Amino acid sequence: MSLKSRKHCISVILIGFFLLILQKSEAQQDFSSLDAFFKKYQKDLGGDAVSIIMKNGKVLYQKEVGEFNVKTQAPIASCSKWLTAAMVMTLVDEGKIHLDDPVANYIPIFNKYMKSYVTIRHCLTHTTGIERESKLIKKIVERSNYQNLEEEVNAIAAKEISNNPGVEFFYGGVGLNIAARVCEIVTKKSFDRLVQEKILRPLKMRSTNFTNDNGGAPNPSGGAKSTALDYMNFLQMLLNKGTFEGKKVLSPESVEMMLKVQTAGFPVKYAPPAAGNALYGFGAWILDQDENGNGIVVACPGLFGTWPYIDRKRNYAAIVFVKNLQASQRRQIMDDFQSRVEGILDSQ
Repeated sequence: MSLKSRKHCISVILIGFFLLILQKSEAQQDFSSLDAFFKKYQKDLGGDAVSIIMKNGKVLYQKEVGEFNVKTQAPIASCSKWLTAAMVMTLVDEGKIHLDDPVANYIPIFNKYMKSYVTIRHCLTHTTGIERESKLIKKIVERSNYQNLEEEVNAIAAKEISNNPGVEFFYGGVGLNIAARVCEIVTKKSFDRLVQEKILRPLKMRSTNFTNDNGGAPNPSGGAKSTALDYMNFLQMLLNKGTFEGKKVLSPESVEMMLKVQTAGFPVKYAPPAAGNALYGFGAWILDQDENGNGIVVACPGLFGTWPYIDRKRNYAAIVFVKNLQASQRRQIMDDFQSRVEGILDSQ
């Protein structure tokens, strides 16, 4: 055997050896603590739940509890905000809008009601300063009266302001809905069509939509229905810096901006209990960050309890997709889930 042939054989043997080690390492991952998690919290999770964890494009863990499976469609409430923020950023990438554009440039009625300083950036970060929203029941009744986003956003423009824009953080549904209406005006397309074209179809989220079953205005801030499998495609796109299956959905710069703290130093007038002390990016909460404010762990939990998040340090995405998760325990339960996942991945 020639020297060249021997070197080639040794290389092949070494590659095979390391592949065997890698396969053995992956096979040794013990997810029994996550099985125990779902057994412990099944009642708190509403009885039906799905979880998927993916790393490097591969499913590490999948769990289906009760009647839910990975293709079960259910309302995802505020998890919708992440999808809408991404749709807005596709138009930023295309140069059709800019983050610091005043909303009044596109919706003149904002000038009429002395809101000419509200920008698209304020809308994505819940810092518009527009009057706090009503209680939930009243809010639902109010939204049912709107036939489209134009009607709703014109009504929002007429609301009182609680502070100047860019001064305080108040979490709610106002900002993302205004930004979505701006996108409708710029493109001359409905929000439903835009989000399908820019986000849902490119990500093969075939079971996701913002259709209002009552025939009224879509709700970009909280009206989507989706599945665990669909939403995982969105999370994978974020982890892959804007690409999905080799195709660009968002620029890496837009993804970084979405996942970067945007509300540092802002007094918080209202945030849901599950947010804790987390700061906000565009459409999602920054649960952990580096010294420059870049999100390490970023999540977008919904009212009904579904909790999608990405961990950019460990390079994995996870979702717990549920029918209902008690609000009082939501953060505690999801912190437990995340801690167990980290323990598994860090033990490799």
